[in-house]
Amino acid sequence: MSPHALGLIANLAAFQLGWFACVLGGSALGAAVTAVILGLHLRLLARPGEWRWLVGFAVLGLGVDGALALAGGFAFPAGTLTLGPLPPWLWLLWPLFATLLHHSLAWLWQRPWLAVLGGATSGPLSYFAGARLAGVELAPWLLPVEALAWALICLWLCRRLGQRRRQGFVANG
Repeated sequence: MSPHALGLIANLAAFQLGWFACVLGGSALGAAVTAVILGLHLRLLARPGEWRWLVGFAVLGLGVDGALALAGGFAFPAGTLTLGPLPPWLWLLWPLFATLLHHSLAWLWQRPWLAVLGGATSGPLSYFAGARLAGVELAPWLLPVEALAWALICLWLCRRLGQRRRQGFVANG
């Protein structure tokens, strides 16, 4: 197996490890594991300037999920630590997702319809599975809103990253 393929598999495995650490382990374990994953990603795999995508998705996640939490989309178990409207473990999933953009998911951004369909289905499925595992109640309207949000995010990523790849640029910022 080529070093590139191994890097892609490691990228996907690290994301999945972070996802489970956040959802099952909560904010303390999620923060520790996410910090290690993001640090290793930036040191070993990230392209120059890729840190901006991690920060940007952290901000985007705070905005999207924060607004949905304020609108009553999530009911977290009693005693859940929250910073503002979100528990840190939920917010940390966004920069973890951003580690996939230029690596494991790079192929997807040149396929807009597939990306939109993937965002509209896998985004809400991730929230559904995470909620079940973490004991979070979701408002009935939340998953359709998440489907729309993730479809639009993936369409934007296609326009931003797919176009750069077609033009031969390294998609790093």
